[in-house]
Order: sequence, then C-alpha cells, then structure tokens
Amino acid sequence: MRQIEVIQGDITRMSVDAIVNAANSSLMGGGGVDGAIHRAAGPKLLEACRQIVARQGGCKTGDAVITTAGNLSCKYVIHTVGPVWRDGNNGEREKLAACYNNSLDLAVANGIRTIAFPNISTGIYGFPKEEAAMIAIASVHSYVKKETTIEKVIFVCFDAENLRLYSSAIKG
Repeated sequence: MRQIEVIQGDITRMSVDAIVNAANSSLMGGGGVDGAIHRAAGPKLLEACRQIVARQGGCKTGDAVITTAGNLSCKYVIHTVGPVWRDGNNGEREKLAACYNNSLDLAVANGIRTIAFPNISTGIYGFPKEEAAMIAIASVHSYVKKETTIEKVIFVCFDAENLRLYSSAIKG
C-alpha cells in the first residue's frame, strides 16, 4: 500500500531512504532547506555535489540528481531545482511538477522505497504556496498510482501555513 503523508518537521531528521533537497542550480548549498541539508549532512554531501558539477555542470530547473547523504540518517539526497516564480507564464507550474516526477524517477531507479519532500519553491523562490501544494500533491499522487516501488512519500512542511495547505491539498 502506498502512503502519502503530510507532517510538520525538520526534513534533515527524517528516517527515510531518501530526502529531497530544494537545491539551487549550482548544487553548492544555500539558504533555507538547501542550507539546512548541507549543514546537517556535512562535507561529504558537498563533495558529492562537486563531483556532479564537474561531470555535468550543475542541475537545471525541473531536473534532479542523486548523491549519498553524508551524516544524515537517510541513504540518499535527491537534489532538485525548483522554479523561481515570475508571473506564472514562464512554465513554472510544469517545472515544479517535473521536480517531483524527476525526483521520483531517480528514487525508483535507485531502489528507494520511502522518500521525504520539502515544499519546493515556496520559500525565497516565491511560488504561491497554495498552488505549489496542489501541484506537489497531484504530481506525487499521479506518480504513485502507477506501478512503482515507492511505498511512502512524506511531505515535510517547515511551517504551519504549508502544513495546512498541503494537508488540505491531500484531502482533495
């Protein structure tokens, strides 16, 4: 049985196979979730990201890459670059959905059964939170309806507002 849950908490403390990092295209860490994950994971995560950058030059918006997790309790970190909200007429919705789909594709390819997502693009990237919640839940729900090895997806909300919006979106 595939489960989708919404909780409020710290994604760096999740006991899952993989957590998703709302990364920037340089993969070198930053603020918000990205900075918290890099700080908690330690230098091994940064080194793994540097190897990806050396190989392919970073990560484009909507794409995802996978690394080991350094000091985190999970096995992997999947880094995805969410879109910066401009005006909604620049493919932001499709790029946000791609973040979830590409992250789940990497999870399946790497035998990941449990995965935790942050609220991608809802912080400094300015994506309207309610719309981001609807896209996130719809994308993941559609993905796990297909035959897949994913058993549990957890949306880890940093704040009460996102918790309310994602909880509402999951109820339909």
